[in-house]
Amino acid sequence: MTGHRELQCAVHPFGTLTPLRFVVVCSFYQGQYVLSYHGGHRSWETQGGHIEKNETPEEAARRELYEESGVRDAALIPVCDYSAYDAEGSANGRVYAAVIHEMGELPPSEMSKIEAFDALPENMTYPFVTPVLFEEAKRTL
Repeated sequence: MTGHRELQCAVHPFGTLTPLRFVVVCSFYQGQYVLSYHGGHRSWETQGGHIEKNETPEEAARRELYEESGVRDAALIPVCDYSAYDAEGSANGRVYAAVIHEMGELPPSEMSKIEAFDALPENMTYPFVTPVLFEEAKRTL
């Protein structure tokens, strides 16, 4: 899988896909979407990333949420599993919703800022994936 903007996804019930490579955290604060700005991609993203060796998906989600937003105080809610794919291949992941109680200070990372939105912005790294996963997260909440 090489492309970001071409990536598509299919949603599956929580806990049904293996192996899992990624986690995605769809974050909400006071009813708004919370996204992180990836400086290298120059676009907005959910928090998330690779699940590290000996790490559970939930542990990865909490770690990525902190690393990419600075948030430590949030309820993490299981949403679904997903398969992401493009012309090069596919990989499975798990989605969590984060209901943020208190925003934090963004630690140094590939993310340059964090922002809350009333609606998803136009400039997203994964325009065919992010809206689908946020819709699932909203349904779960």
